[in-house]
Formats: sequence, C-alpha cells, structure tokens
Amino acid sequence: MMLGIMRRKVVSNGSSILGQVQRIRSATLAQRCYATSGKDAIVLVRGAQRVQCFSSHLLPGVPSCSKTVREFIPILRASHPLLSQIRSFSSEGDIVDAVVPYMGESITDGTLAKLLKKPGDSVAIDEPIAQVETDKVTIDVVSPEAGVVQKFVAKEGDTVEPGTKIAVISKSGEGVSNAAPSEKAEPAKDAPKPSTPTRDKAEEPKPQAKSVVAKEKPKAPSPSPKTSASEPILPPKERERRVPMTRLRKRVATRLKDSQNTFAMLTTFNEVDMTNLMKLRSDYKDAFVEKHGVKLGLMSGFLKAAVSGLQHQPIINAVIDGDDIIYRDYIDISIAVGTPKGLVVPVIRNADRMNFAEIEKEINTLAKKATDGTISIDEMAGGSFTISNGGVYGSLLSTPIINPPQSAILGMHSIVSRPMVVGGNIVPRPMMYIALTYDHRLIDGREAVFFLRRIKDVVEDPRRLLLDI
Repeated sequence: MMLGIMRRKVVSNGSSILGQVQRIRSATLAQRCYATSGKDAIVLVRGAQRVQCFSSHLLPGVPSCSKTVREFIPILRASHPLLSQIRSFSSEGDIVDAVVPYMGESITDGTLAKLLKKPGDSVAIDEPIAQVETDKVTIDVVSPEAGVVQKFVAKEGDTVEPGTKIAVISKSGEGVSNAAPSEKAEPAKDAPKPSTPTRDKAEEPKPQAKSVVAKEKPKAPSPSPKTSASEPILPPKERERRVPMTRLRKRVATRLKDSQNTFAMLTTFNEVDMTNLMKLRSDYKDAFVEKHGVKLGLMSGFLKAAVSGLQHQPIINAVIDGDDIIYRDYIDISIAVGTPKGLVVPVIRNADRMNFAEIEKEINTLAKKATDGTISIDEMAGGSFTISNGGVYGSLLSTPIINPPQSAILGMHSIVSRPMVVGGNIVPRPMMYIALTYDHRLIDGREAVFFLRRIKDVVEDPRRLLLDI
C-alpha cells in the first residue's frame, strides 16, 4: 500500500523512494500504521515514543516533523481521517478473537452454556470451543484459526449476543505460557496464609467464641413447637437441588402458556385399528429397506393420512390473523421430537409432494439432528400442522397443546391389543387412540371430527391413498 502511495505521489524520484521504503521495511518488526492526507505520509512504529512525518524524504519542499505518540494521536484523527492500512508484523498479529456467530433472524441473544476448551488447549480451525444456548437451538462458537486458546473473555452463564467476543486464540501459542504460571502461582499465595505465626496468635481467642457457640447450639432445639399439628414437618433443604431453567425450557414454557391463554382449545378423540397398516409394514419392510435404505415406520403412514385429512378439511391448515383467516395452499407438517434438552419441532416441508420413502428419510435426518443438537433455526421455522407421537413413550391417552401459531395438533398414542367386535365376533385387535386438539374459534367440531375420521379411514385401509378415495 505504501508503495502505491509513493508511486502516485512521486514519479521522478522513484529510485530514491524505493530505497527509503526498503530501509523502513527492513527495520525491526513492529506494528505500523500508515495514513495519508494531502502530501503527508506518516509511520507509527509500535513501542516507539515519537512519531516521524517523513514526507520530506519523499516530497522535496515539505517540512519534516517529529511528535510524541500522545501528541500525534489527536492529529491523526483530526488531520488524517483516511487510515490506509493497519497491519501487524509482530507476534500480536497472530492473535484472533472467537466471537458468537449469527444465531437466526428471530434470536437476539443467548446464554453461554458450556466452555468446551480450557486456556492452553490446542484447537483446529472451525473447531467448537463453546456452546451458546438459545430459545430454540444450541449453537457452537468455533475457532477462526488453528492455534492455542489464550484466554476466555466470557464465562458460563453469561448472556451473549452475535459478535460478542468469547475467547482469544493465539495462532503461535505465545502468551499462553505467561498466563499459565500466574494461574499456578495463585494457589501458592493462598497456601502460606494459614501458616503465618502472626495470624495463629491473633486467632487464639476465636476458638473460645466457637466453643460458646457450640454450647449454645443444644439450647436452640430445646423449645419443641414440633408437637403442634398446625406446622407440618418439611424435609431439610439439604435434600433439595435448585437448578436454573435452560433457555429452551423457558421458551417452551412461555409458548405453551401463551397457547393456553390465546386459543379456545378443544380436544376430540377417535380410535384406529392398526391391523392393516402394521401388516403392510411387516410384508414390505425388507424390500423397503433394500430399495430405499431406510426402515418403513408407522409415522410415514400417519403423516400421509394427515396430509389427506388436511386436503379434505383445509380449515384445519388455516390460521387466524387478527380479523382475517389465512388459508395455506401448502402443507408443512411439524413433528414433535423430545430431546434431553427439551421439546423441538422440526418441519417436513411440502409433505403433500413426498412419498413414504422421502418422508421416512426426512424424519430420520431431522430426528437425528434434533437429538444431537445440530438442528438449525430454519429447519424448525414455520409449519402449518403438528403431529406428536406420545405412544413411543407408552402414553395411552392425552390432550396435546397447540403449537402456536398453528390451529391444530394431532396426538398419537401407544398401540394396545384390545377386544373388538369385528363381523359379529370378538377378536383381539391392535388399537390406538388418536386425539385432535384444535382452536375452536376457527374450527368447528364438525370439521375436527371429519378430519379424525379421514385419518382413521386411511390408516385402517391404506389402499385409499393409492386410489385417492
């Protein structure tokens, strides 16, 4: 950059200018800050006490000057607003910061949940060094360069925003060795404190105070209000643990309570005979895996049945917005997935255009990401209808809560063999209760019952999907 400035400013004395520049660049490695304004060219050498304006070496007739660094900084800001280049030529140049990445359009901050590295640990480029927990997902803070963690600026539990510095990375590992001895020296300072003889003498009367307290302790339980029946005996506080809620759990709690306060929720039930769908799965499971590389589950059958139900009852796929009703001409179905950190709902987009194999592959991919905590915000945004399968945990019956801003949610439950009347005979059948919770402000009971009836018909006779009847 400096060479470019000199070429533009002076053409006649090119050889002498290059000689000056080479002598400057061959000087001791230091951080230099070049600035230009008018005809001046200024160099600031890191660690120097004075700043030289060496335009006289380059442009004849321009006076040279020399000022202290403290005097020079205001002049640089006022008279040299154009800062051409700041570049580090010293060991400080390999210091980089690890900052919180962009977390999503609707997420403004998060909590630094866990530090994955310690000061002095080696890290590779793009290796996670910390985890930030948001309202929806957990995001990794990665190292921008390979090197050694010099120090952490933030600590676990801090609220951080995109761009917040988390750690300082040294590409060469310098500076870490200086911090390590200081950390080891701190315990050494604490160790001799109890061994000082002056303190031992000063603390001689303290055991007397402790002995007095010890004598007074038996007197405290002497009153016996425990005999009164009005005061219950509570377990001691030592047997309780107080753990702060995670941001994801707080977000789920807020959304579910808002759902109860906003929607006029009503739940209707039905039961489904799973015989034919389970037989279809059993007959073709091997061929399905061989061709598509994924197992055939029951969820894909229910998802296709839900798509058929939404196509027959489009009001269930709609939503209230103020005084208007928004009808959606697409079907994006959310699947509720329970993870160790909380409930997440990844979205299967355009489910009406997918076949059984595509649905099973997408469900497996999203469920794995949700369990690993690598699912993104975009994969959970939107959704026009939700399916929750509590049957995988053994739930026999439940009333699911609507996932805002949707208008309905389908609840699946466990399959239980029960005696049923079929053709006048009592036979055992694998039965499942299904529940639909819906917003009664928008959806009437008629549409809700017809929707569940359509799911029942399709699941009990999957050939309807083939014939579209």
